[in-house]
Amino acid sequence: MHNSKKITIRAFAALMLLTIIWGYNWVVMKSALEYSGAFEFAALRTVIGALCLFAVVIYMRKPLRVKEMPTLILLGIMQTSGFTGLLIWALVEGGAGKTAVLTYTMPFWVMVLAWPMLGEKLRGLQWPAAILSTMGMLFILDPLHLGTDTFSMFLAVLSGIFWALSVILAKKLHQRSPDLDLLTLTAWQMFFGSIPLVVVALLVPSAPIQWTPYFIGAVIFNSVFCNALAWLLWLYALQRLSAGVASMSSMLAPVIGVLAAWLQLNEVPSTTELIGMTLIAASLVIISMISIRKHTPIDPAMAQD
Repeated sequence: MHNSKKITIRAFAALMLLTIIWGYNWVVMKSALEYSGAFEFAALRTVIGALCLFAVVIYMRKPLRVKEMPTLILLGIMQTSGFTGLLIWALVEGGAGKTAVLTYTMPFWVMVLAWPMLGEKLRGLQWPAAILSTMGMLFILDPLHLGTDTFSMFLAVLSGIFWALSVILAKKLHQRSPDLDLLTLTAWQMFFGSIPLVVVALLVPSAPIQWTPYFIGAVIFNSVFCNALAWLLWLYALQRLSAGVASMSSMLAPVIGVLAAWLQLNEVPSTTELIGMTLIAASLVIISMISIRKHTPIDPAMAQD
């Protein structure tokens, strides 16, 4: 076997492991919330996650000092406080599978928000992708039969919007400072973004954390595996595969989330939810194909779950 082929296979293996970790984590997060309040769990995973990333940065001898600190603070508020805080809050009252799918509408929101924010108009295949995503969200949200998890679904969609805003901000930041290290940038934004979560966790009353073996394991899994290890796998794959292919593969995460929630948490999607999920999946495939054609990433840059 040629050496280049071996490297490609290893990169795909790293990417698949990463996708399984991020996909299965939706079930882990949902289960962990039985032992902790949403904001305590969010604060724990982001603070410890940031410390793990800084440890990796130091171990890899990457520069700790970075410029663009005001932008990194804003990025942290949108990416870690907004995206992570909202998705964990959404999991309190909503299903893990449904929350995963609605949060992963991020590429659709990037496409839509890039029009007013970056002046990038929708063109060609982007139109059917936008229509499929919109239809998919309507099927899942089912506005004619609003249930008890309506607020949770709203939070999940909002989480995807915050993720998209952070991707656009990261894109602008990369254009201004292309030499900014991705790992260092992620560590700083996670540190800054964890501060509001810690404040909210201290202010919002909730039952004391039950430090069960499962909860401790869930915090370690989120902090170490879903942050430090996942980022190393992502960077390893990204250096050896095209960004479009890497981005498309990472879109398997919500599919794994839905299947794991179905099997482990008995979250059986309704017919309308399945139709909605299928439409959103089709939309994400189209967006990924556009990305591959352009040879540019959809930028799950900052994806943590």
